[in-house]
Amino acid sequence: MGLMPGLRAGLRALPGGWAVLLLGAAILAFAVPGDGLTGGLRFEREAIAGGQLWRLASAHFVHLGMSHAVLNVVGLLLIAWLVGKEYTVRQWLFVSAITIATIDAGLWWLLPELEWYVGLSGVLHGWLAAGVVVQVGRRRPDGLLLAGLLTGKLVFEALFGALPGSAETAGGPVVTEAHLYGAVGGLLAGLLLSRFVRSRRL
Repeated sequence: MGLMPGLRAGLRALPGGWAVLLLGAAILAFAVPGDGLTGGLRFEREAIAGGQLWRLASAHFVHLGMSHAVLNVVGLLLIAWLVGKEYTVRQWLFVSAITIATIDAGLWWLLPELEWYVGLSGVLHGWLAAGVVVQVGRRRPDGLLLAGLLTGKLVFEALFGALPGSAETAGGPVVTEAHLYGAVGGLLAGLLLSRFVRSRRL
């Protein structure tokens, strides 16, 4: 499968065809107003404790600025191409919900010193991990390669922090813990889905 046919196949599958492009466009649009919009949508510990629970979801779709947003939209398109076809629309929504919940729980309870957070990168790691579960289960060489690369990246970040140049590209500090929590959430969702699919429940 060539690059463009593969990309189109991925876009049709994650999530709901060309909706992935609409998601990418929305993320870029959210980045245009800057702090004026981001401030009301980001993960902000004090505001969430005060009842602004929408931030637990919205934080993952706003960014530090346009460069950060573009970086994550490119990641979104790449992951759509690599693993987008592995699940149905409903299954990708399930993966997204589990991944976001896992990231939020990790940030809230395991990283109490974190005051605020924005960005899709944690969710991207979850989507990739969930897709890899399917590919590794089928013993596909590309899935094994992706699993190795994802694991290596997470281990590097755990030992040494963000990849060189990533903070400069994003325009601010990188919360690498969100990548780990996202990958754990995606792995959990992928394993749950493999069980549900076998029992034909989802």
